[in-house]
Amino acid sequence: MPGITKRLPMLPAERALKVIAGRWKAVILYHLFDGPRRLSALKVIMPGITQKVLIQQLREMEEHGLVAREIFAEVPSRVEYSATRLGLSLEPILLALCQWGQHHADELNEMDRLADCIIRPRQAQHDATASPN
Repeated sequence: MPGITKRLPMLPAERALKVIAGRWKAVILYHLFDGPRRLSALKVIMPGITQKVLIQQLREMEEHGLVAREIFAEVPSRVEYSATRLGLSLEPILLALCQWGQHHADELNEMDRLADCIIRPRQAQHDATASPN
C-alpha cells in the first residue's frame, strides 16, 4: 500500500477527510459496523447507489484499510465486505459528524430539511437493551 499513502495529504485532518470523503462511504461503513455484508445486500439497503459507485467506494475504502474483502472458495463464489479495526474506529467520529450536522442545520433553521442521523452508537443501543433502568 505504499503508493496509496503517497497520494494522501500530509496534514492529518486533511488526510482523515480525504479517506472518508465520498457521498456513500459513511453510509457503507455504517452498514458494515454491524458485521460483514455481501455486495448484493449492500445494494439492497442502499437503493440510491449504483453498483459501479458502490464497488468504487468499497475499493477506495479497502485501499485505505477501512474495509476488508473476503472471497469464499464456493461455487458460485461469494464475496463479503467487513469493516476493519481501523474502519470501526471511525464509528464515534461519524457519530460526532452526524451530531454536528444536526447542530449546523438547527443553527440555520433547516432542521425540516434534514434526515435522521444514520450513525448511532452501538454501545448505547446495547446498554439500553441490556438494562431496564
